[in-house]
Amino acid sequence: MKFNPQQAPLYGDSVLTVFLSEEDKLEDDVVFYLLFAGSNLKHLASTKKIDSLTLKTIAPGHDCFETVKVSLCASKKNIPVFVVAEETFQFVQDEASDAAQFLASSAGNQQALIFTRFLDNSRPASGDASILDGKITLAFRHLRLPEEWNVLGTDKSINEDVPRETLMHFAVRLDLLGLAWFLLQHPGGRESLSVHNNEGATPVSLALERGFQKLYQLLTETGAKSKFGLTLLKRMLATGPTQALVNKVPFLVANN
Repeated sequence: MKFNPQQAPLYGDSVLTVFLSEEDKLEDDVVFYLLFAGSNLKHLASTKKIDSLTLKTIAPGHDCFETVKVSLCASKKNIPVFVVAEETFQFVQDEASDAAQFLASSAGNQQALIFTRFLDNSRPASGDASILDGKITLAFRHLRLPEEWNVLGTDKSINEDVPRETLMHFAVRLDLLGLAWFLLQHPGGRESLSVHNNEGATPVSLALERGFQKLYQLLTETGAKSKFGLTLLKRMLATGPTQALVNKVPFLVANN
């Protein structure tokens, strides 16, 4: 058994092709699963059969950067589940993981947040922005944020009326719908919507000014509700590169 690619970012969500040897050739009445076994977590992923020697699946998210053991398990009626083949697989750091870690550590850090404004002049095209948004949002979801983490930072001495940049301003400038939704679910997220920067812009006014209608809808009082925001996020992810496979391959995760 061989994988292509042989690694995935920590947040997973990448399509994996599994190539089998002749002795592992697939039978029509057998269902195959992949068990990813790490040092702390295990993930069970279902597969889609492409042909007798090829499977596809989606890499699960993991909890740390490491090499894990992957077992190809087979299930057949009236026969106990058995292991067909084993291989190793790596969960690695990528640019989205680096970006998420930098942004999370920059909450409330004005020097770092002002620096991110330079990215405004090189904002990616709409399609690229959606891909970037999906990756950074997934990377954020897999970060181990401290319990005291706050979108506005942890410095309680800063007056609410002091103009400043926030992570929400960053998300709005790049039209990162998923990241904005993620921030809204965390302490300081909703409060950040009314924070003015040095130009007097709030994240809400910035979204309206730039014509980001979905983002503006998400950030307004009605749109900020969690259920509505999740619907918008699902619509965004529906255009992602793995969505066609997601629709055909049910994904199972079991954590131990």
